Parts: sequence; C-alpha cells; structure tokens
Amino acid sequence: MNLQKYILRRTIEIIVTLFIIISLLFILFRLAPGDPTSMIIDPEMTPEDIEHFRDAFGLNDSLWVQYVKYIFNIFRGEFGNSFHYDEPVIGIIWDKLLNTILLFTTATLLAAFAGITWGKYIAWKRGTWLEATITFTGLLLHTIFLPWFALLAIWIFGFKLNWFPLNGMMTPEVWLNPDTGIFRKVLDIIHHMMLPLFVLFTVDFARSMLVMKSSMLDTLREDYIVTAKAKGLKDRIIRNKHAARNAMLPVVTSVSLSIAFSINGSAITETVFSWPGLGRELVFAVSNNDYPLAQASFLLISALVLVANLISDILYAYLDPRIKY
Repeated sequence: MNLQKYILRRTIEIIVTLFIIISLLFILFRLAPGDPTSMIIDPEMTPEDIEHFRDAFGLNDSLWVQYVKYIFNIFRGEFGNSFHYDEPVIGIIWDKLLNTILLFTTATLLAAFAGITWGKYIAWKRGTWLEATITFTGLLLHTIFLPWFALLAIWIFGFKLNWFPLNGMMTPEVWLNPDTGIFRKVLDIIHHMMLPLFVLFTVDFARSMLVMKSSMLDTLREDYIVTAKAKGLKDRIIRNKHAARNAMLPVVTSVSLSIAFSINGSAITETVFSWPGLGRELVFAVSNNDYPLAQASFLLISALVLVANLISDILYAYLDPRIKY
C-alpha cells in the first residue's frame, strides 16, 4: 500500500470515527443530570416564556428529532447557538481557541525542541553524573502535580517577586487606552503569558526529554550504530544523524498528541491562571449543560486527536525510510 492509499483509508476511518463520536456526544449530554434552561431562565419569566425559550432551542422536540437536526446541522457546518451566550458556537470557540493555541502550542513546541536536544545528549552520556542528575530532575518534574506547581509559580514569581501578573491575558488599562500602540499590547500579552508558559514548558520538557532518552538508548544498541562507530565516524554525526532521527519516532507521536490534547487538558491550567481559552470555556459549558458549546468543543478535540495521529504516522515514514505503507 502506498502513502496516498494509506492516507485515503485513514481519512475514511477518521470520518467514520467522528460520526460515532458525534452520536455518543449527543447521547451522553442528554443523559447528564440537570436541565440547561435552569441555568438561564429568569425566575420572573412566565411559563409561556419558558416554553417559548425551549421551543426556540428545540428542547421540546423528541430525542430522535433533536438527533436528526443535530447531525444535519453538523454536516452543514452549523453547530447552533450557545444556550448561555445566545451566540453562534463557532464564533465562541474560534475566539477562545486562538488563545489556547497561542499558549499551549508555543509551550509544547519549545518543550519538544529542548526535550529532544537534551534527551539525545544525556542518552549519549549514559552513566555520567550529568545523565543521572538530569534524569532525576526530569522524573521529578514529570510526576509533579500540575495545579500545585502552577499555584506555587504564581505565589513565588507573581505574588512574592512580583515579576509577572497573577492571572489573565492582558492588562485592561493598557488595552483600553487608545494611545497604546500595537507593540505595547503584544508585550503585555507576552508578559501575562510567561508564567503559564513556564509551567507548561517545564512539565512538557520533562516528558519529551524522558521519552527521547529512552528511545535514544534503544537506538544506540542497533547494529548500524555499532557499524558507524567502527567506521570511525564522529560522535556528533552518529548521535545527530544516525541515532537521533530514528529515536525521534516516539517523540513525534508524543508531541503531536500533546498539541491535540492540550485543548482538552488546558482546562486546569487555564482555570488556575484565568487564561481566557477554550479549556476554561469547556469546563463552564459542561457545568452549565450548554449542549451546543460543549458538544462542539469535544468534537473539535476529537478531530484534532485523530488528525494528529494521522500526521504522526506520515512523519514516521519521512523520519524512517524503512517504514512503508
């Protein structure tokens, strides 16, 4: 099977999987306890007003009718209006998604680069004090409780040292001032971003570094590495061109899935730092039974994970020519 046929087959599988996920999301949210209107309806509304509200959102239809409308609208690219905001779900997700991508993609890519660099280096230095120290530090950071680490960083760098803002994404005084230039606004976002970026980078770096080191150690035992050493090639060439490229395969999967899952896993970090991203919005949507917003968010996460798997498989073939599809 060539690569084009493999991509076509996987694309079909992704479409089928997404259809199953769409159906499960519809069922699970309808089985969840609570009524979405209970969080929205004004106590002073009359029963007629409440019924009109439920009719407007299709909540009085049978589950089968709601499901058919739900599937039909998704295939048209329409995800409905949020119960809480009474705005199109797509617009809400897009606004929040950009903030999440800015923070988490930056942290994941920086951590992957640093983790790969240090992972291959300490694997090459196996048995030294440097390898033992960095490995122990990586294990400590990888197992650390993220919310506690985030609160500790806020307390030290935000509260005690006052180096960074405690929460949020921007300073209102800066952005509401009409005389503030775009460069000053960008610096303000970066300033707010540094503390959560530091926390995410530290944890992601530890994971990428440990995965790369483990994979690198396995690769260094391969016959072609022994042959390269016997041929008298320089250590730098053997490490970077012969061993590291093949050792990167598990790291590619880890990084691609980390980027996809960051939208879902961002809920804790965004809540702690009050970062206005999709993760925090997802928690709010689930807590308030906002079906359209929660369903669209989970569907986006599922699609990103499936696509990330496909991209990592394609990168496998590029990094290791021995892999054929």
